[in-house]
Amino acid sequence: MRGVVKWFDQAKGFGFVVADTGGVDILLHANVLRNFGQSSVADGAHVEISVQDTARGMQAVAVLSIKPPEWGALPLLADFEDIGEDVIKAAVLEPARVKWFDKIKGFGFATIFKRPEDVFLHIEVLRQSGLSDLAPGEALAVKAIDGKRGRMAVEIRAWDLALNDS
Repeated sequence: MRGVVKWFDQAKGFGFVVADTGGVDILLHANVLRNFGQSSVADGAHVEISVQDTARGMQAVAVLSIKPPEWGALPLLADFEDIGEDVIKAAVLEPARVKWFDKIKGFGFATIFKRPEDVFLHIEVLRQSGLSDLAPGEALAVKAIDGKRGRMAVEIRAWDLALNDS
C-alpha cells in the first residue's frame, strides 16, 4: 500500500500513514520503521508499506520504501544560496554518527569518521532527507560541504539505506 506520513513522533514511538486510496489512518510503529533502517520519518514523506488489519485497526507491518516529502524548488537554507549546485551534487556520502540533535532547537551535530571537525545538521536538511529526528549515537550517511559556518550536511540518510544504495 502507498501513502503519506500524516505525522510521526519518535519520542512516542509511533505515527500514522494516510493511504493514497483513503480510508482509516494506518499505525506506523517505531519498531517497523527501525526494521527498515530508520529511526524516524518526516511528516509528508511518501511511503510504501505492507499493512495488516488487526483488532486494534490497520497497522503497518513492513516499510518497503520511503520518499522524502516534496518541498519545492527553493534552496534549503540561505547558507547554501552562494554555493554552486555542482558543489552540492559532488558531495559524497560519508559514514557518520550523531553527537546530538535537538528537534526543538532545529539543529545538532554529527561526527564523520576519520574527520576532526563536526558536521552541522539542520532540521530542514533532515526533513528534506525524509527524516524527522535523530538519536545520539545513531549511524548515518551524510553528504557534507564547507559552508559559511563550517562543515554542513546537505543530505542525511539512514546508514542501512545508504549501504543498500551503494
